Amino acid sequence: MNSRLPDPEEFAAVCAADGELRLAVRHWTGGLRLEAGRRCTGFTVADGQITAGVPEPGEGVVTITGPEEVWAPLLAPVQPRFAQVSVLTASGEAGLQRGLTDPLLWWQYLPAVKRAVELLRAPGPAEEAAILETGPVPRHDSPVGRYVHVELDGSDHRVYYEEAGAGIPVLLQHTAGANSLQYRHLFEAPEITRRFRLIAYDLPYHGKSVPPVQQRWWEREYRLEGGFLRQVPRALARALNLDRPVFMGCSVGGLLALDLALCHPEEFRAVVSLEGALHIPGDREAFLGFWHPQVSNHAKAALMEELCSPTAPQPYVKEVSQVYASGWPPSFWGDLYYYLADFDIRDRAGEIDTDLTAVHIMNGEHDFSGTVTAGLDAHRAIAGSTHTVMEDVGHFPMQENPEAFIRYLLPVLELIEARSH
Repeated sequence: MNSRLPDPEEFAAVCAADGELRLAVRHWTGGLRLEAGRRCTGFTVADGQITAGVPEPGEGVVTITGPEEVWAPLLAPVQPRFAQVSVLTASGEAGLQRGLTDPLLWWQYLPAVKRAVELLRAPGPAEEAAILETGPVPRHDSPVGRYVHVELDGSDHRVYYEEAGAGIPVLLQHTAGANSLQYRHLFEAPEITRRFRLIAYDLPYHGKSVPPVQQRWWEREYRLEGGFLRQVPRALARALNLDRPVFMGCSVGGLLALDLALCHPEEFRAVVSLEGALHIPGDREAFLGFWHPQVSNHAKAALMEELCSPTAPQPYVKEVSQVYASGWPPSFWGDLYYYLADFDIRDRAGEIDTDLTAVHIMNGEHDFSGTVTAGLDAHRAIAGSTHTVMEDVGHFPMQENPEAFIRYLLPVLELIEARSH
């Protein structure tokens, strides 16, 4: 495997010609310095203009250093599982370090660093993964959207949802900081909608679900807690007269699936926990750039791309990041409170009764947050649950690679359907 960094002048020329990177380095003065053993490459930036020349460490310069054997998997046309964690954290734990880089500068130009590392690689095989957008134009997609008012914590919340299909109702919960757009491909899968009524909603403060007008919400920090979150799908089920619906959620929604199975089993016939776990380790305070007045939404969007599989179709990976870049800035940071601090059922998972609520856990092999190992731990702790490992999938299966996800999901839905008769 090649571990050599490219010639600095050639690398600077490639970077200067790349449209995505030119946008990411806007207003930057300094540069990027990449060190692999004794070899070094990079470029200089002056007010967003890339020129040749490897900058010396100092003000405005992002430095990443590490041995050649650590760089090698990052330079492969298709990166091995979890290789991308090295450059994203550059904390020393994965073998790379940020040198003397200012932490704020790192977050501000993380999208540029990410793209530059992508340009180090030799071209990979031609993209052959299926893109699902086909058909004549103009045409309508299947779901129809509406707003419903529900009471949550004593306040009137206007919640947006969209639905398509008929049969067993399935409530669909998006990931932290995102919205229901993530499930758009499932609505266009007739093998699902012939038998299931899909209902995807935006959490309060996300997407089209505006904050409650009765509260002065702008005066306090948004923080998602389990007590509030568990109310949302339950209130929607009552408002829409759903008879023990299925609940399927991803990431934050995947944790919520197990939370509902534990706390409200009588209200849901089954839960599908995508990228689920009993607990997600991590320090919310370490994510400086997720809500900082000097860091744009582009930073967290770029980080979400790296949670996707390296084999996922690029247009869908970019769609993942666009959803995150367009979200209300505090929403992702606030959702992480539930994800990293509030949710922990390691001591209670054995209480989940799968005779009351069927539990299905699914983890993407390339997800380094809700890992396969974490999903297996949950599966072992919850007697009667099922577990599926999804190859060629990362943290956002329904959006980054919908064709692969639907193949894995259909057998789970068949189990739910058979048990419902």
